[in-house]
Amino acid sequence: MLGRRPYYSLNAWLKQRFGVKVYKLALDARMSCPNRDGTLGTGGCIFCSAGGSGEFAAGGKMIAGNAGELVSATLSQAKKLVSRKIPPEGPFIAYFQSYTNTYAPVSHLEQLFTAALVPSEIAALSVATRPDCLEPEKIRLLKELNEKKPVWVELGLQTLHPATARFIRRGYELECFAQAVRQLKEAGLTVVAHLILGLPGETQEQMLQSVDYVAHFTPAIDGIKLQLLHVLKGTDLAKLYENDPFPVFSMEEYADFVITCIEHLPPLMAVHRLTGDGPKRLLLAPAWSADKKRVLNLITRRFRERATWQGRLYCS
Repeated sequence: MLGRRPYYSLNAWLKQRFGVKVYKLALDARMSCPNRDGTLGTGGCIFCSAGGSGEFAAGGKMIAGNAGELVSATLSQAKKLVSRKIPPEGPFIAYFQSYTNTYAPVSHLEQLFTAALVPSEIAALSVATRPDCLEPEKIRLLKELNEKKPVWVELGLQTLHPATARFIRRGYELECFAQAVRQLKEAGLTVVAHLILGLPGETQEQMLQSVDYVAHFTPAIDGIKLQLLHVLKGTDLAKLYENDPFPVFSMEEYADFVITCIEHLPPLMAVHRLTGDGPKRLLLAPAWSADKKRVLNLITRRFRERATWQGRLYCS
């Protein structure tokens, strides 16, 4: 069946899997990160804001108390945040987005994730985390939950290149990512990899090498998020940018480049994100990224102009 998008979008993937349109509820479980609590560092990755990449997530008070009640309240809050554009009956994905969502004792994770899967309108669980926070007992828990409802794990790789990884203070080696993917896939879990396009010092060729690494990883990675680098106020990246501005993509450059990235992907690797958007109150650069609808419309037009996409269409 033909559709509007010449790539395998998240919407198409979800419709194929669940038979209907599914919506994400972004949640903040108020965990931390080894890059923040002193285990690896205290400043986080240089691009990460105080909200732990979850400024649009619901929650923020899930520290103590009954996990079921806390999750229920947070899900309700998340539904209110999206109520103008999403039907209240769902179905939904409970998406633990902020910070590192396996960075807690497995007993706490079990209570939290189990409670999130209880409501009938929750169709699946998505957990954003770091590959160095996936001990065997946590993978076993995710595997057990996956037998009840689908579970997928989102891993922040950001870049293939060791020098860039050190510069952004990622805090783990590439083999750690590779091992985590292998263990998650062996457990039968869906894996999504995050890459950031536009990291300082990286050429487009280097960024494509990161894309190729994800595209051709064995066992196959199920999905990819392509994230435009945002320079956000209050981050160490912002200090660098203000003191010595580094080049950032123009909107036209990014639209063309992201299509090139997708040309490097397997046809059935789900594309979960093409750009992303930072909070307008925090955004320093690139300013054009604040108008996400305009950016996505430009990418769509560019797709139509590229002859390589003729005949490659998917349900949106």
